[in-house]
Amino acid sequence: MTDNALISSRRGLLAAAASGLAVAASSAAAAPKQLSLADIKKEADIACVYHCDFGDVARFDQMLTNIANHYSAYGADPFALQLAIVAHGAGVKFFLKDLEGTSWAGDDAALKVFERVEALAKNGLKVHLCEITFQRNKIDKAKARDVPFAGFVPSGVAAVAALQAKGFAYLKIG
Repeated sequence: MTDNALISSRRGLLAAAASGLAVAASSAAAAPKQLSLADIKKEADIACVYHCDFGDVARFDQMLTNIANHYSAYGADPFALQLAIVAHGAGVKFFLKDLEGTSWAGDDAALKVFERVEALAKNGLKVHLCEITFQRNKIDKAKARDVPFAGFVPSGVAAVAALQAKGFAYLKIG
């Protein structure tokens, strides 16, 4: 290999590496996908929306226990049961990567329960986050955990009503 070819291949390698780092950095700062209310469909015989507009960790933990119990009653059939959480207000804090710069800064217990959410998502749980809450609280949407089971809806309360109109039963814990 000539010196010029070696230099060119190194530059190409460095450029490719830099490009890969840029892609990794942009996906690290990515936010969950945006959904319209029409995007959310009832896809199972039994469907339920859990309304989470509260920030109490014990209450959220109880909601996750209820969701786990809900799944256990229907077994492994993904077409028998469809569950969703709609989070707005203080309820969005459970779905953030960190709480720095929010009114919930320092509430590390709220971040620790997310492992349970991820485990429940393996059963098909979906999470809908309120875009209005992020705007009003000046929270960057990239601060939300970028997971395949979560997405932004224009309004949390509108999503709750839309899901009910589509046949989802309504549950609120506490």
